[in-house]
Amino acid sequence: MKRNLLLVIVLAVVSASAQQRNNTVPSFTGAVEDFKPNATNQPGRQYPMVNSQGAVRVQLRAPGATSVQLDLGRRYEMVKDERGVWTATSAPQDVGFHYYQLIVDGTPMPDPGTVSFFGAGRWGSGIEIPSADMDFWQVKNVPQGRVVEQYYWSKATESMRHCYVYLPAEYDKNPNKKYPVLYLQHGNAENEYGWSVQGHAGQIMDNLIAEKKAVPFLIVMDYGQGQNIHLKGQYAPQQAQQDSRNNDAFQVVLLTDIIPMVEREYRVIADAQHRGMAGLSMGGGQTRRITLANPKTFAYVGMFSGGTISPDDVNAADGFKSTNKLVFMSCGSKENPRVMEAAENLRKAGLNATGYVSEGTAHEWHTWRRSLYQFAQLIFK
Repeated sequence: MKRNLLLVIVLAVVSASAQQRNNTVPSFTGAVEDFKPNATNQPGRQYPMVNSQGAVRVQLRAPGATSVQLDLGRRYEMVKDERGVWTATSAPQDVGFHYYQLIVDGTPMPDPGTVSFFGAGRWGSGIEIPSADMDFWQVKNVPQGRVVEQYYWSKATESMRHCYVYLPAEYDKNPNKKYPVLYLQHGNAENEYGWSVQGHAGQIMDNLIAEKKAVPFLIVMDYGQGQNIHLKGQYAPQQAQQDSRNNDAFQVVLLTDIIPMVEREYRVIADAQHRGMAGLSMGGGQTRRITLANPKTFAYVGMFSGGTISPDDVNAADGFKSTNKLVFMSCGSKENPRVMEAAENLRKAGLNATGYVSEGTAHEWHTWRRSLYQFAQLIFK
């Protein structure tokens, strides 16, 4: 019996090792040698680098390691030179922001060459593949808004929670003015840092407002990973009923805690006509469910790679059609771009709906930056 068990374990290890080898590829050999240090690098670090094709080159000095891989969607075998420096070059990547990591002797770790980002459920490395239209999210010499860190007590979770709030540049200069507010959600395995850091939401808004393409409004970015939100007290029965994938717990926190806190602490116009909700991927799915379940709470709805709303959905949500001013649905062209058809169906049903397809991008941050850029120009006007 022990021999049979040992044989099973050995076979499982061999199989896993073979599977790992099958998932790795050698470095890309057709790279154009015009690599430049990446925008996400630590100060003074030359690697990682990106070339004009969008290929990524990484290096790691690890003389004692026996195996190092670059994990960037797929795993690339890194090669060690006589100095103990490991190098790999990836195939060309889609434009935009990508999470990645290094695998050193089987252990995942961040690349020490980059600053850290939260994504894929961890703090780790990220790299920016330049695009021709990066200008809209760059820091420019325009009036600068600010992103403030806000802690607040949650009655629904009986704990302190944390969010970020974008304030337009004029917010502090017009103390008697009240503003619309957009509740903007991150994707799966990300957090409340995502939109201001990877998404550059503040820079997008500063530039749009300076160009008079968008009206000033606040953006609230909170943590929405529903399965990690634990409701307490009178709200606990709702937790027991929820499916961990549908993020109902976040809906409870949003309506019970976040919106009241924002309307108490900031100068916002506290009605549906000046309130919007949007999100990317998982956050887009949350937006869909929450706005349909609360049809008189949000007038502006944005789903970025987060599904679509149909006329049947609207008909089943009493008050949605009379309250809603815009349904915006978007995705990358490398996703499943049915958003244009969905928008047309809503327009035929009498709603103001817009579909947007980000050309040349997939399920990643540049799709969502472009989506926010388009959406922000349409709302609260």
